[in-house]
Amino acid sequence: MDMLRKKLEEVGEAEDQRPSPSSLIWPLLLGERDRCQVMPAMEEPTTASVDERGSNKDQGISDDTAHQISTDPWYQVAFVLTTGVNSAYVLGYSGSVMVPLGWVGGTVGLVLAAAISMYANVLLARLHETGGKRHIRYRDLAGHIYGKKAYALTWTLQYVNLFMINTGFIILAGQALKAVYVLYRDDGILKLPYCIAIAGFVCAIFAFGIPYLSALRIWLGVSTVLSLIYIIVAFVLSLHDGVNAPQRDYSIPGDHTSKIFSTIGAAATLVFAYNTGMLPEIQATILPPVVKNMEKALWFQFTVGLLPMYAVTFIGYWAYGSSTSAYLLKSANGPVWVKTLANVSAFFQTVVSLHIFASPMYEYLDTRFGSGVGGPFAFHNILFRVIVRGGYLTVNTFVAAFLPFLGDFMSLTGAISTFPLTFVLANHMYLKVKQNKLSTVQKGWHWLNVLGFGAFAVLAFIAGVRLIMVDSQTYHFFADL
Repeated sequence: MDMLRKKLEEVGEAEDQRPSPSSLIWPLLLGERDRCQVMPAMEEPTTASVDERGSNKDQGISDDTAHQISTDPWYQVAFVLTTGVNSAYVLGYSGSVMVPLGWVGGTVGLVLAAAISMYANVLLARLHETGGKRHIRYRDLAGHIYGKKAYALTWTLQYVNLFMINTGFIILAGQALKAVYVLYRDDGILKLPYCIAIAGFVCAIFAFGIPYLSALRIWLGVSTVLSLIYIIVAFVLSLHDGVNAPQRDYSIPGDHTSKIFSTIGAAATLVFAYNTGMLPEIQATILPPVVKNMEKALWFQFTVGLLPMYAVTFIGYWAYGSSTSAYLLKSANGPVWVKTLANVSAFFQTVVSLHIFASPMYEYLDTRFGSGVGGPFAFHNILFRVIVRGGYLTVNTFVAAFLPFLGDFMSLTGAISTFPLTFVLANHMYLKVKQNKLSTVQKGWHWLNVLGFGAFAVLAFIAGVRLIMVDSQTYHFFADL
């Protein structure tokens, strides 16, 4: 009897250790491979079909992530969006938008671009739960609706977009750093490429310590304060210069051909100014109800969040006219310590902003290649971030130093990816998913957006490439602008 009892106990232990059917089927339903780290909010099996005319295309879609999702209130997400729109890039819009478009074109363009950007982002936000599941990445949503090829194409467009935005941020941080140096020593020893290298290094140090987007938290508050500092300083100094300056020239510079290309490039910069190219990734961090809360965040971004940008853009152009610099603080005159404060604030705010726009790449690298073991501040995970994120930012920094033409990067980024991702793809995805509920007029409207913005993206790409070619001839690679 003792032997029989012992045998039964051994069988029971073996049953306890055997994988259950659900534990075997679950990874298959989620499309996992060797390892996954599923967050609580995503613990639902994917459905086999897309709702509202979606197709059965779950290839390439993955719900596992090494980063946090569904943790942030709507107002934190609103500050993420507002940090992006009021980054130090706003110091360039007087020169890159208003100068080539003039008062009428620039003002109408800024307002119109805000309206169509708000509309396109709301469309995209409402697709977040297509198919009864949350799509935490832009490429996941595209793959769910269209299939594997669209998944790959969207991934490519998005990361080209984010890479170029981050390259622009590093250029901007380098310009701010050089502006500080020139205030005290104008001997030409510290050149822009060196400043860009320093900026890239500081961005990397910050990236090592902030594991994911939701971890920014207090840094979003710091970023807001920094934004207010350089925006208020730029506004006050420009106002002072404008009051005391002689009559300004507001005519659009250049010959007929250059005006056409500059106008197209400025239009691309307009859509770049308002859009992140990573809305699903930002929306992934928000607490449910995800659509309602995301719309709150978007309304905040496109109302209160735009006021500082408008203020500094208009006052800069009013003060300096067609001679406005591509970096407004270069044109402004004032006490050295005030300009130092503004430039240092712009430098550090750019570091925070870059981390936001680099977070989708970090999430991909952490999820795909990270160990998934231990907390984010375990030594091996910190070492992983140092190697992988450091490598990514090294490439970013090299490109920034090689082609330090900030305005050109803004227009080319808008052409290559912001137009396709924000306007073309968002409208077509909404059309495909909701087509049974749309009237003929509504369908026509969405097709008009798809075709119109698609054509404009091609024109903007040509204009952006031309601008870089012209500047490359005027200056040189690794230029000290």
